[in-house]
Amino acid sequence: MEFPISRNLINEKKADLRIKNIGRASIRDLVFLVNSLEASVGERFVRMEMGVPGLPSPKAGIDAEMEALKKGVTAVYPNLDGLPELKTEIARFAKLFLDIDVKPTSCVPTVGSMQGIFACFTVANNCHADREKGTLFIDPGFNINKLQARILKQKVGTFDMYNYRGKKLGEKLESMLATGEYSTILYSNPNNPTWQCFTEEELQMIGELATKYDVIVIEDLAYFSMDFRQDYSVPGEPPYQPSVAHYTENYILTISSSKAFSYAGQRIGMMVMSDKLCERDYPDLQVQFGYTRFGDAMIRSALYALSSGVSHTAQWGLQGILKAVNDGDYNYREEIKVYGEKANVVKKMFLDNGFHIVYNSDGEEPLADGFYFTVAYDGLTGSELLDKFLEYGLCAIALETTGSERTEGLRICISLIPDEQLPDLEKRLALLHNSMI
Repeated sequence: MEFPISRNLINEKKADLRIKNIGRASIRDLVFLVNSLEASVGERFVRMEMGVPGLPSPKAGIDAEMEALKKGVTAVYPNLDGLPELKTEIARFAKLFLDIDVKPTSCVPTVGSMQGIFACFTVANNCHADREKGTLFIDPGFNINKLQARILKQKVGTFDMYNYRGKKLGEKLESMLATGEYSTILYSNPNNPTWQCFTEEELQMIGELATKYDVIVIEDLAYFSMDFRQDYSVPGEPPYQPSVAHYTENYILTISSSKAFSYAGQRIGMMVMSDKLCERDYPDLQVQFGYTRFGDAMIRSALYALSSGVSHTAQWGLQGILKAVNDGDYNYREEIKVYGEKANVVKKMFLDNGFHIVYNSDGEEPLADGFYFTVAYDGLTGSELLDKFLEYGLCAIALETTGSERTEGLRICISLIPDEQLPDLEKRLALLHNSMI
């Protein structure tokens, strides 16, 4: 077909879905919109709005689940705090790939990292009854986490890391923590949507300030070891996945199996608490959770109330994957590094057609190639650029929805762009660029 797609048709479809501001549209709204447009014009869009893994699951997980099914585990409730065999492998994984020591009792499977973070908000933001706010978000971030806080009716604070890298990050963070209002800090590393990664200096500042002001850091490692500038995949050998856990004992790590292990459909993640935090008593937890010890409130109260455990077979699947990874029999990085390779190709297409990268570096180092990157086009707001995308059979999400102050930008996700669509993407970007000249 010929581009651009009719602006009248796009506006009609937006009106049908009651999308008033495309720059504020949710990912799900954009999915419905593009599905409708594809049906109307008979042309496949290049989909870059959804952060969905696009690789097959590892054989070790599938085989372990099938074996568990044959043994009849579906007839039995799983342990609330997780299979002992899985907890052991999570603790091994933490040591071998993060170089941190935790007991299996401090490691808990969750129904994805989403549930893990929701449970963290539920418990950690109630540890201090005298603190007015819950979480301080280091943005940009995954906007559903803020929805979780709203559901819990917790007040939050935010700031955009764009202007606060290096020492400026510590200064900004301390200015907010010194108010005494916050109980937790949340960020993702690598970052969704920017793919920026904190430096060791920045992680040290976060950890030391967390200890100083007695707040708990929730470190979202959804994209574990996917900073492909380094190889973090050799068990027990440096370099290790960078983590705030090296600089404070006030931490909870949420580790997804969806991206690094391509296990998204089973909705299983890992929560790793420091041993000290897991054993710590917070008297203010007693009334709401029935326990004062943090680990008990988390596992025996919050996670119990949320799902009463994680699917038995999914736990065995993850246990099988982790054992293969920990034993050195399966190198997950070899499977997922294709994301970085494709990002490098796609990023060049954007740069060759008048775009620039919004969040473009980590300190003195250029941004890594990975699952996401951010783009803008001079003279257009994020909303205007997204409307242009739709005209040329493209879709992404506006940074405005992620807590970013860079409202001129879009987040590009490369995971669902098949190789056969790369020529279409290049052609459509060129058409868009030429239309602006």
